[in-house]
Amino acid sequence: MVAFGVASALALAGCRPSNAAGRRPAVTPTEDAGASPRSRGGSAALEQAVVALVNRHRRTRGLPPLTADARIGHQARLHSAAMAAGRTPLGHGGFADRVAALRRVMACRRTAENVAFNQGHRDPAAVAVRGWLTSRGHRENIEGAYELTGVGVASNAAGEVYFTQIFVGR
Repeated sequence: MVAFGVASALALAGCRPSNAAGRRPAVTPTEDAGASPRSRGGSAALEQAVVALVNRHRRTRGLPPLTADARIGHQARLHSAAMAAGRTPLGHGGFADRVAALRRVMACRRTAENVAFNQGHRDPAAVAVRGWLTSRGHRENIEGAYELTGVGVASNAAGEVYFTQIFVGR
């Protein structure tokens, strides 16, 4: 079973530079959305695999690789955890809030997000990225003029794996 975000090319422009000097960040990169250490380790490996697969695709297109950023990953992880727990439906609900949280800690001009979920696959990260690449809007995000990314992965007791990838261009 594979499903992808309903608003695949969700993007916002016009993030303002941060004046975060001396202010406490709104997100903490070391928080892990409440997952157990064992499941977090598996999720972290899937998150790294998504970044590697996306960067491999970007290389084939002559595009520079995206740099993983823990602050972006934290926001992506929170969204995936909320979807996995059923607190929010699969999709981009709350994207503006995730971008607002990022704006408080970093400069950005462009943002976009890809969301996916799948279940029962041996390599869920590869399945998610393959699905994104077959969707025009998701692929445009992957190939877009972004420098930074963050991926969040969360699973639930039913074995469903939720993915959120956020892209940031400065």
